[in-house]
Amino acid sequence: MVWDDLPMNDLLPRPLSAVSTGPGSLALSPGDTISGPAGLVEAVRRALAALDLRPAASGTVQVEADASLGAEAYRLEVSAEGVRIAAADRSGAFYAGQTLRQLLPDAAFRSVPAGGSVPLVRVEDAPRFSWRGVHLDVARHFLPKREVLRMIDLMAAHKLNRLHLHLVDDQGWRFESRAYPRLHEVASHRPQTITTYYKEEPAYDGVPHGGYYTLDDLAEIAAYGRARAVTIVPEIDVPGHASAVLAAYPEFDARATGGRTPEPFPVLERWGISPAILSPLPPTVGFLTVVIDELLGALGEAPYVHVGGDECVLDDWAASPEITAFQAELGLSSLPEVHAWFLRRLADVLAERGSRAVVWDEAFVSGMLRPDTIVMPWRGMDVARRAAGAGHDVVQTPIFPLYFDYAEASSAEEPVAIGDAITLADVAGFEPVPGAWTEEERGHVLGAQFQLWSERLPDGRAVDYRAWPRGCALAEVAWSGSADASFAVRLERHLRRLDALGVEYRPLDGPRPWQRGGTGWRRHRPGVVRVDEAMKHVEELALTADSTRPSL
Repeated sequence: MVWDDLPMNDLLPRPLSAVSTGPGSLALSPGDTISGPAGLVEAVRRALAALDLRPAASGTVQVEADASLGAEAYRLEVSAEGVRIAAADRSGAFYAGQTLRQLLPDAAFRSVPAGGSVPLVRVEDAPRFSWRGVHLDVARHFLPKREVLRMIDLMAAHKLNRLHLHLVDDQGWRFESRAYPRLHEVASHRPQTITTYYKEEPAYDGVPHGGYYTLDDLAEIAAYGRARAVTIVPEIDVPGHASAVLAAYPEFDARATGGRTPEPFPVLERWGISPAILSPLPPTVGFLTVVIDELLGALGEAPYVHVGGDECVLDDWAASPEITAFQAELGLSSLPEVHAWFLRRLADVLAERGSRAVVWDEAFVSGMLRPDTIVMPWRGMDVARRAAGAGHDVVQTPIFPLYFDYAEASSAEEPVAIGDAITLADVAGFEPVPGAWTEEERGHVLGAQFQLWSERLPDGRAVDYRAWPRGCALAEVAWSGSADASFAVRLERHLRRLDALGVEYRPLDGPRPWQRGGTGWRRHRPGVVRVDEAMKHVEELALTADSTRPSL
């Protein structure tokens, strides 16, 4: 790679190669022309909205298809005569446009037409990993559609390409079902939310909370993402974390036996693990199949669907004569094997519809997953290696350093977080593929994503603060392979682009006065939950416990 003292050395994530091709610059203005294959041209125009490029027979920006380039790869050349972009697919063309946008002045990141001069440069680029993700938990705290669309825009600006939407949990069901309408009528809201911290006497805010996306909303979100090279990965977390589902349809409760329906669980108002669990019997599979079909129909295409599998408490399965008889009928030796059978059955349903199942790592431990199921090993790199060694593709999601609901510093100035601390440097130093892994194990790593669990993220401003600039570091790692010595300098320059985008990120030297925790409900408790202690605990469980044991 060649860097010199031109604006190109501020590109983030870092490209494979960026070389100056001469002195001087090229002036680009709103309304300039663009030419080339329609699909590729549209992708570049989308990335460069500030230039309002106009399609023409011969353009200042010329785009061409080059089948020799890999998926998402591109070549960008800026000369005194104009801009030439080559890509094999729409994603590559879109990312070339994003790189050209970074070569323009910061005004290109505002929502008004803007141009400027760009250096003469040749950039050749391709991602290290195919999965560069963001996990957004909209179940604990619902985020309106506008916030999801905005996250897609921010992902696109960082060449991140998988938005994992955690749509279902104990605290809420977040999408419309026309076949089972009580899911959005009953399970999408709760009367109040806990405000106290870990091991404190519970107190609640008394404020109703809720919301859901209509199927039309999901169709819009998916189409918006596709146009920006972002794939939506929806998650229906089952069979545990089921309080909200069972509040709406208690007949699918594991406690429902002999045709009797139990008293419904309420939509959970607190955090932590709930004993609520779906029955694994065929009627539940049928119910979920119908809901999955609705979800897939809305999204249009969903190459990946996450079915959860984490933190399941099997006590109600063990107490059910019908479920234990079903276990015997299946010829399974334990309830954890029933748990694995249930998730595999859902993975089969998805495969029949052209989608690939994704699970949290507890589902892997049983060894009964479909071979094509993707594992997200949140409990550390040891279980990740085991999954990769067993032949599963993995997306790295370890608590440390990719759980961004942890504070960036162990400081009373920080707003409340689940624990502390995961720093920007921790994320920048992350290696998704450890050198000690075998070549075969390394080949199963699809990439990495950061997690925004929302127990302590009530709104979009809080999400901004937690996601950025640590998300910039993850984007660098997932696209470029690592954050080199120039990352800190490039990040400082990049923050001006985030300012132009209106991102309320955490400044590098700590929170702004209005971002601090204060003395009320947002007060942080430094050191109460330390990430190193949490990681040690969950890694021990990943090595010794079965797939259903609660983690924390």
